[in-house]
Amino acid sequence: MSSYKELLAQRELLDKQIKEAVQREKADGIAKAKAIIEEYDLTAADLFSRKAGAKGTSGKVAPKYRNPATGETWTGRGKAPKWIEGRDRSSYLI
Repeated sequence: MSSYKELLAQRELLDKQIKEAVQREKADGIAKAKAIIEEYDLTAADLFSRKAGAKGTSGKVAPKYRNPATGETWTGRGKAPKWIEGRDRSSYLI
């Protein structure tokens, strides 16, 4: 059975080997990506363009319902507020 100090030394050696392997594989991946980019004449817009309706666009949804008593609004998404819960929503439409 290995001693505590021997195990720590082994771990240190493994950590070093892991770090070197990550650096090697990362460099290899970057080289492959650059080769593909050059081969197909790709641009940053080709690689990182946003599609229509992608998450993170405006994020705002127009309100659909309004509480006539307070002016409070609700989009119709998520849990309904107390003032409209269980009621006919057509009378609250904006």
